[in-house]
Amino acid sequence: MVCNCCAKVISQDFAKHGIFVISMELGTATINYNSKKINSKIIRKILTENGFDLVSDREVILIEQIKSTIIELIHYSNNVNSIIRKSDYLIEKMNMSYQNISKLFSKHEKITLEKFIILHKIERCKELVWQKEFTFSEIAYMMDFSSVQHLSNTFRKYTGITVTDYKKDGKLLKKPLDQLY
Repeated sequence: MVCNCCAKVISQDFAKHGIFVISMELGTATINYNSKKINSKIIRKILTENGFDLVSDREVILIEQIKSTIIELIHYSNNVNSIIRKSDYLIEKMNMSYQNISKLFSKHEKITLEKFIILHKIERCKELVWQKEFTFSEIAYMMDFSSVQHLSNTFRKYTGITVTDYKKDGKLLKKPLDQLY
């Protein structure tokens, strides 16, 4: 789950079926249900009907944790200092070396971990530019780009337009986080 709306929809659907959510965070849920009436097949059906799935493989669970950590850090963290070093944050949160995290990610996903991070940084930059609260320099710093030029070049590479042109357009052309690649 990548947002509060997703969590709300899943919680409501679960409740309709007698499944009670004890806690729900980005990518995980603790639930309570009558195992005589409900099984993993029913839970999986509810999730897939809403565009999610039940994850049980250890490596796939780790991949989902990696994705959730990156999304949490880039899109939801207001602590600029934690945004600075994404690799350090991931290492600490996952308790694995960056090399192992990266290899595991590439093994299960169509893109590299680095590209996944960049795509999310670009989406967050779109949001920050659209909000007009920060300068390009501040956005570059917050998203861990070495300069405005680095931000602009990367932005153009992945979107086809410059940050300046994006700002002039005035439209928030964001992609859903689960459809970035």
